[in-house]
Amino acid sequence: MKKIMLVFGTRPEAIKMAPLILEFKKNPFKFETKVCVTGQHKEMLEQVLDFFSVVPDYNLNIMKPQQDLYDVTSNVMSGLREVFQKEKPDYVLVHGDTTTCMAASLAAFYQQIKVVHVEAGLRTNNIYSPWPEEINRQITSRIAMYHFAPTELSKNNLLRENIAETIIDITGNTVIDALLIAQDIIKSNLEVENEIQAIVAEMGYDVKRLDSEKKMVLITGHRRENFGQGFMNICNAIKKLSQNYPSIDFVYPMHLNPNVRNAIDSVFPDFTKIANLFFIEPLEYREFVYLMSKSYLILTDSGGVQEEAPSLGKPVLVMRDTTERPEAVIAGTVKLVGSDTNKIFEETSRLIENKINYVEACKAINPYGDGKACERIVANEIFVK
Repeated sequence: MKKIMLVFGTRPEAIKMAPLILEFKKNPFKFETKVCVTGQHKEMLEQVLDFFSVVPDYNLNIMKPQQDLYDVTSNVMSGLREVFQKEKPDYVLVHGDTTTCMAASLAAFYQQIKVVHVEAGLRTNNIYSPWPEEINRQITSRIAMYHFAPTELSKNNLLRENIAETIIDITGNTVIDALLIAQDIIKSNLEVENEIQAIVAEMGYDVKRLDSEKKMVLITGHRRENFGQGFMNICNAIKKLSQNYPSIDFVYPMHLNPNVRNAIDSVFPDFTKIANLFFIEPLEYREFVYLMSKSYLILTDSGGVQEEAPSLGKPVLVMRDTTERPEAVIAGTVKLVGSDTNKIFEETSRLIENKINYVEACKAINPYGDGKACERIVANEIFVK
C-alpha cells in the first residue's frame, strides 16, 4: 500500500485537488490517503473543503495578518517538516503554482520524498508575470519526479526544459472534474438551487433579476500583478461599462485582499447608488459555479476561471497581459485584454453588441479536458510500482 499525501493551501488548489482526494479514497486497499492544508487561504479554503466533504488530517493554519511571501514560504516549510517526519509519505502531491506548492515541494525534497506535480507545465516564461506564480511552478518542475500535465502544450513546455517524456502524463485538468461534480450536485436538487439563490441574494445580488432579456456580466479579480494601478484601471473600466450598458447587471464578488478592496473603494466611494452594479461579498465555490452558469460573459484575472468557464459555454476576457493557459486563447474560449481600461471596455462591448463574435466564443471547445483527469492520475503506473 502506498501512502499518498496531498498538500495545498488556497481555494483554487482545494477546488482542483478535492476530486483527486475523493478518487484516491475510492481505493482504500491500494492507498493510504492523507491531506495536509497549509491555510494560505483560510475561510475560502474551508468553504471548498466543506462542499466536497474533505476533512484534512493536518492544518498548518499559517495565515497571519500582514504576512508576506517570506512568511508564507518559511511557515509552510517549517510546518511541513514535522508532518513529513511523522507520516513519511511515499509521494507528496502538490498542485499548480502557489507559494504553498513551491514550498511544499522543497520541504519534501529536503526529506527525499518523491514530489508529484499536478497541473504541471504551465508557462509564460516571464518570471515576473504572473508573479510569483511563474517562478513557483518552474521551481516545482525542477523538484518533481513526475508531472501530470493538463494539455499537450503543457507537456511540450516541460520537454523543452529537458524533463524526460517518460515522467510526463497528459491527463486534462482536474478543475473540470470538480466543475462537473458541482454541476451535478446543483442540478439534481431544486432545494440546493433555491438555497444558492438565497445565499447570493444575501450577499448582495438577486439572481431572479435575470430572465431572457436581462443579462449579467460576472467579474473577478485578485492577482498580485494587478495590485495598484492595474485594479484602478479595471475598476474604471467596470464603471464605464455599467454607465454605457444600464440594462446589463455587472456583478463583482470582491476578493478579501485589501489591495482589491481599496481600489474598489477609491473608484466607487458609494457604489450602492449604481443600480446595475453589484459589489458583493466573496462567494463559496458552489455559489460561484452557479453564478458562472447564469452569466452572459466573464471578466477575470483568475487562472481557474479561464479553464472552467468554457465548459459552461461562457466567453472569458482575461484582465492580464500574459497567460500560462494559451490553449484557451488558441481555442478562442478566452481573450487577453490586460488591465487597460479602454481595451477592457472595447472588448466587453464587442461581445455585448456583436452576436456573431459572441456565439463563436460560446461554441469554442474547451481544451482542458473531459472531467476524467483524476481517474487518469490515480491509475498511473507510478502509484503501483
